Amino acid sequence: MEFLIGIQGDGFVLVAADCASGRSIVRMKDDYDKMTKLSDNLLMLVTGESGDTAQFAEYIEKNVQLYKMRNGYDLTPHAAANFTRRTLAEYLRSRTPYMVNLLLAGHSSNEGPALYHMDYLAALSKVPFAAHGYGSFFVLSIMDRYFKPNMTKDQALELLERCTNEVQKRFIVNLPNFTVRVVDKDGIHDVKVPAQN
Repeated sequence: MEFLIGIQGDGFVLVAADCASGRSIVRMKDDYDKMTKLSDNLLMLVTGESGDTAQFAEYIEKNVQLYKMRNGYDLTPHAAANFTRRTLAEYLRSRTPYMVNLLLAGHSSNEGPALYHMDYLAALSKVPFAAHGYGSFFVLSIMDRYFKPNMTKDQALELLERCTNEVQKRFIVNLPNFTVRVVDKDGIHDVKVPAQN
């Protein structure tokens, strides 16, 4: 029932996640942050089983920080995505697999902006736009039609608003609130979005 979305533009990646936290038929929170900051220019969005999401996100976050302490520089988005994929694949073949789906958004001076889509089976793809959850059934066709390479932030926000409006209108589950952030060369920034109904 969760929903993540990411759009890569000209020099940035725009991401959003719903803020609902629930189990079975009960919504427990409306202000849950599903994004984990891995480094100054690297953000991971995670959905799945509540215990798995918290433990896996923390495990990846601490290992990315450990890498920086040992080597003196951050992992690039490409390297972090491949480390995350390998970790997920190793646990998939153990007795305690993590049931998580992820989007990884980042920016590096060499590679520029990057958006990676990963599922619980450790399939990894670098993509220009992505979505996870039931909301993806509604928005992937919208993004396929309206996405353009090298979008500006305003164009990406307009596309994101179109997608979230469609999810709120069509999806039987109510997802009233979204956390929206941008990852660019200057770091990770919260984006103020208009009040949602």
